[in-house]
Amino acid sequence: MKRETIAPRPDWRAHVERDLGFQFHTIGGALYWDETVCYRFTAEQIDALEAATAELEQMCLGLVDRVIDSGEEAFERLRIPRVAWDAVAGSWAAQEKNLYGRFDLAYDGASPPRLLEYNADTPTALFEAAVVQWDWLQATSPERDQFNSIHEKLIEAWANFDLRGERLYFSAVKAHAEDNGTTEYLRDTAVQAGLLTDRIAVEDIGWDGRQFVDLDNNPIRALFKLYPWEWLVQEEFGVHLLSGVAKVIEPAWKMVLSNKAALALLWEMAPNHPNLLPASLDPNAIAGKQVRKPIYSREGANVQLLDAGRVVAETPGAYGAEGFVYQAHTQIPAFDGNHPVIGSWVVASQPAGIGIREDVNAITSDTSRFVPHYFE
Repeated sequence: MKRETIAPRPDWRAHVERDLGFQFHTIGGALYWDETVCYRFTAEQIDALEAATAELEQMCLGLVDRVIDSGEEAFERLRIPRVAWDAVAGSWAAQEKNLYGRFDLAYDGASPPRLLEYNADTPTALFEAAVVQWDWLQATSPERDQFNSIHEKLIEAWANFDLRGERLYFSAVKAHAEDNGTTEYLRDTAVQAGLLTDRIAVEDIGWDGRQFVDLDNNPIRALFKLYPWEWLVQEEFGVHLLSGVAKVIEPAWKMVLSNKAALALLWEMAPNHPNLLPASLDPNAIAGKQVRKPIYSREGANVQLLDAGRVVAETPGAYGAEGFVYQAHTQIPAFDGNHPVIGSWVVASQPAGIGIREDVNAITSDTSRFVPHYFE
């Protein structure tokens, strides 16, 4: 695993905007997509990442089964609201299909990949992983390979959803370039799979007392929502999604995995597993340096690095009301002063490829750069 400095394509901005529709390559005036560097892997290292991803996904599915069998105590430890318990258990019993997820891994190319967290419900950085970095590879080094079958697997995965001819609505919040770019990309893969689709902003979804409707009062019976379940169940009309009035992607059982308390339950289920870090809901259970993470949080907000109870580093934010999980600190490797986090994707619970975010800070945030990769 090596970080390489490379020359960017001179017209890359115009190209990705015009030919790929990639509009959020720059955030706040700073590069988000960065092709001045890339990471090189060996085939053996890619095999290690793929195997770890497959193993972690199977453990996570096993955890869902275990939580639902355990019932009330496990739901409470995960801070899943009581109003959602039946829907979570029911969606699992009905074997409702899931679409995708992203494991964030610490990896130095030699030691086993270690799980930092699982973005199981509303992961982003998908379009750039599936399309933009593949386009970069084909333009610059078509003779090389990339761990990336995300696009093809997404198109195949849509066949798992029995929509019975219903129109599938894709929804995200208004005026959020990355979220809307992600949903439009996923919608495109659904269209390529032959599904009927439409789009609607979360804020524009209506409720007529019996069903969800679009702006023309057409019923919404199938919905992909890039909007967290934990937010939906707190909202006046969002709770109706728990009744089964519409098929929802991701399914309600993803609530078990989309909060960071799952890290502690995974460690209890498989202590000392080489792909896990020690984690606990008890801050006194982790020896040495630890990372405090809100049970519900987004984009690296409200994370603290603690050493003997002293805050060494932290990120701002408004999360933490539901409590925290404590995870043993692992040193994310530094390459030329940059810390890469491997985002390893699963589609229909199968490993599908990786994307890399890097930052000069050890805590990855929503402004961390996305850089491409290849392997020999």
